[in-house]
Amino acid sequence: MSHLPIGLGRLDTLDVRTSAHLLAAVREAALAGGTPPRPPRGVIGESWHRALSSGVDPDTGGSNPPLSTDEIEQRRQATALAEMLPVLRDGLVPVADAAWHIMVVTDADGRVLWREGSVAVRRSADRLGFTEGASWSEDTVGTNAIGTALVTRTPLQVHSAEHFVRSHHGWTCAAAPLLDPRDGRLLGVVNVSGPAATVHPATLSLVSAVARVAEGELRGRHWAAVERLRSIAAPLLSGMKGQALAVDRNGWTAAVTGMAPTDRVKLPVAVAAGQVWLPALGLCALEPLPGGWLVRVTGRERPPGAGRVVVDVSRPGGWLVTVSGPAGGWAQQLTPRHAELLFVLALHPEGRTAAELAADLFGDPSRTVTVRAELSRLRRNLAGVLAHRPYRFADEVDVELVRPRRPADLLPHSTAPAVVAARR
Repeated sequence: MSHLPIGLGRLDTLDVRTSAHLLAAVREAALAGGTPPRPPRGVIGESWHRALSSGVDPDTGGSNPPLSTDEIEQRRQATALAEMLPVLRDGLVPVADAAWHIMVVTDADGRVLWREGSVAVRRSADRLGFTEGASWSEDTVGTNAIGTALVTRTPLQVHSAEHFVRSHHGWTCAAAPLLDPRDGRLLGVVNVSGPAATVHPATLSLVSAVARVAEGELRGRHWAAVERLRSIAAPLLSGMKGQALAVDRNGWTAAVTGMAPTDRVKLPVAVAAGQVWLPALGLCALEPLPGGWLVRVTGRERPPGAGRVVVDVSRPGGWLVTVSGPAGGWAQQLTPRHAELLFVLALHPEGRTAAELAADLFGDPSRTVTVRAELSRLRRNLAGVLAHRPYRFADEVDVELVRPRRPADLLPHSTAPAVVAARR
């Protein structure tokens, strides 16, 4: 496999209006293993490398049969993206239509769920297979604003021959990820695409701004739902003895009695009624409420200890820590930052100081305050799994680190020096 030169420093600020001929020359030389007239942008070079590793054909892409109409509708009904759609339409469709562009919304798999805007551009998109139900992930069509934004979790504009597949070189695309403010989960991407000749440097800023407004709409709906849960739970809790709280399905606190309020309780991935160990609270009894859970704290004693911890960073965006021991087992989804931290700690069983972790994550050993704050949250969530001085997994814990099959897929959003080095 050819090694692709990756742009650094000021080369990462490549103007998206750069000559299509220059971009084509960069791509051809880079993919052939030669020396391009200038390096590609870092995010583009990394994506080309992943696409080559995935076996995507640079001329035709991969097989991309669309979902059936029923499957598309099922995905639409199952995602919170539908609640964001009115804001996305109001903010982007009129602009896209006037500029001969289309607005596209995909789910976290890169499947196109909605596509609106210029009729002429939609016809052009049809000829590329850029239709509702199609996959626009990197594994299918290589470097593109949708698929690459899903990987990096950052807004991105991809112009002309920055696209991995040659047939997409007549397009320019700007995409921004859409995150669920309730739990930070990646919901999908909103994208504006059109002819490369119509590229405008402000498009990415507009798409990013509208995405943040849509997330704000979802956040407002979330807090309204928490208020409704509070109106149900507060009278119930007022007659209870002991410690209890009502939380929504994502663990956000609506009401509390007998204990200090907390913003959120980290719930296991698979939560069900009955006895459960919650690291922040101890042994608890969970009962369903409309829109959430009643949590009764039945014992605060610490568990006998975790025997085994599995840090799974093998799936893009699905990072998971699973803890098992005498007190039972539970699993939690990891944020991007916590996935980085646990990955580095798993690499260094002897432990790392705050300064070493700051260098590992930020390339700056002075950023110890940020590291300590993140580790404090992790230690609360994982209860007894992590030790400090230095920071490490507890001595009695057996740790397994599950990596992706391809090194290029290791936490691809991450720019942490330790992660970047591990990808190499």
